[in-house]
Amino acid sequence: MSTLHAWIDASGGVAGDMLLGALIDAGARLPAVQSVVEAVLPATVRLETRTVQRAGMRATKLDVRTLVADHPHRTWRTIRTRIEEADIPAGVRDRSLATFARLADAEGRVHGVAPDEVHFHEVGAWDSIADVVGTCAALEDLRVASLSVSTIALGSGRIRAAHGEIPVPVPAVLALSEGWSVTSGGDGELATPTGMALVTALATRSEDLPALRVGAVGIGAGTRDTPGRPNVVRVVLGLPDASTANGSTGTDASTRMWVLETNVDDLDPRVWPTVLAALLEAGAADAWLVPIVMKKGRPAHTLAVLADAGHRAALRTLVFALTSTIGVREVEVARTALDRLTRTVPVAGGAVRVKVAHVDGVVVHATPEFDDVAALADSAGVPVRGLLASAVAAVEHAGLVPGARVADLVDADEVVAPT
Repeated sequence: MSTLHAWIDASGGVAGDMLLGALIDAGARLPAVQSVVEAVLPATVRLETRTVQRAGMRATKLDVRTLVADHPHRTWRTIRTRIEEADIPAGVRDRSLATFARLADAEGRVHGVAPDEVHFHEVGAWDSIADVVGTCAALEDLRVASLSVSTIALGSGRIRAAHGEIPVPVPAVLALSEGWSVTSGGDGELATPTGMALVTALATRSEDLPALRVGAVGIGAGTRDTPGRPNVVRVVLGLPDASTANGSTGTDASTRMWVLETNVDDLDPRVWPTVLAALLEAGAADAWLVPIVMKKGRPAHTLAVLADAGHRAALRTLVFALTSTIGVREVEVARTALDRLTRTVPVAGGAVRVKVAHVDGVVVHATPEFDDVAALADSAGVPVRGLLASAVAAVEHAGLVPGARVADLVDADEVVAPT
């Protein structure tokens, strides 16, 4: 399991080509990225890189070269179909769809249309689709498991767009900024809708540079060379610092999250398991149902979804799509989660993953993954209850017990952050 973390420095702004350039500068292989883009946009664009200077800072400039003349506006439905049908890694597909779903939701709110009917103007040309898919492919190539982002510079002033002159930050960027730390940062458009969609769909939080064992740094250049202000995005790749990963912060650190809720009294109850599964697959930290009684004594359910800021908009859209509700309540909450790592123990001729929670490097509890136990029991033709007891015994035999030191159980680079 990869535990590589990427911190995005967007203090100078962010655009799709800048972020992709930074990831390639940090070590993502251009041929690997090009092959994934080619699967989505065959014989349409070619990615090229070159070294440039931005206010005296060396950076990699990513250029998307057009191979065809026609770049019509595209709807989110059309883009989604292309990505879904392309032969690309599942991780790239999921991240690309999440990015465009977030962008479609923001553009839909700005223009007052359904997300599926949004026509992407500035962001709809093939080169911008290449930026999104290429960035997700670069993250996959680098085996990045998690991302966070600095305070994002949005810019100021006015620009001319497809619908005429509009203020900066443009409406879609402001919509995408909801729940994130932002600043103006300077004159002009510093953050584009594509760049904002990428960082807010793929990152889980806003933060200053976290404690990392740094492995690589990449710098991606924007088109303009602004005197006195490097027009760049930086990406820092590394493993979480051992002291942080082992829980040195204890349980004092909390993460800002959102709870999305809605009451539903007219949905076939057989559908609910599929709704919960789809929400979790789409990035919800948790999703659950609470039986309630509504007006006129009607039995109903409250659907609750725990989401980080990056997945909030997409999950809201999914709730509307999957249920019969016509409204969603949203409340900001603070979530404190124990640090976790995953180990594997041998059980009945197979293997079962174990989720180990710890504080200050000391194990609090360790739990076998039930799905692994159930699958192993099914293949072995034995009762789940008996195999679960064997798994618990195997966990104890492996020393994964309360009070054990994490340092005695696992190397620091196997530690995974809470999700």
